[in-house]
Amino acid sequence: MRTLTACAAAGALAWLVTAGAQAGTPAGKGAAPVEAAADEAPGYAVEDFDYPQADKILAEEGITLKRGDGHIVLADCGSQSGLLEIYSRSTDKVCFRVTGTSGRLTLEIPAVFGVKGNDYATEVDMTTGDEQKSFDVDPNTFTAVGESADDEGRDFMLVEISSSK
Repeated sequence: MRTLTACAAAGALAWLVTAGAQAGTPAGKGAAPVEAAADEAPGYAVEDFDYPQADKILAEEGITLKRGDGHIVLADCGSQSGLLEIYSRSTDKVCFRVTGTSGRLTLEIPAVFGVKGNDYATEVDMTTGDEQKSFDVDPNTFTAVGESADDEGRDFMLVEISSSK
């Protein structure tokens, strides 16, 4: 009989709490109304592949970093060996660290004339006017690209780097 009374009291208490929460009344002094967890779904994380802090880098370095897969990242040229080095008349030298088995980065660096490769097979895509050209970069060697590889000596803008092992 004691067990039956305890169960009935617990059931009545549960009913009061549920009925009060459904009506929006607090279950106790200072308590907030109970809300269903399903009413507030978590937001979605969507990767847009835009380069982080691109505006700051443009202001400080004068280069536009657009989008990539995260495997080619801007690096301090003196920070380590094995960096991909981009030579430009507008920015002097800009370095990138390549990680993983492959990487891709779209960017804008004007007046590029050479690239020193690293251990990766690298291709750079460049534009001049309406024309687009691709150059294969020799591993661990300086490769003439853009204006230094052009018969007319035209300015070329580096627009994409692709690397793979």
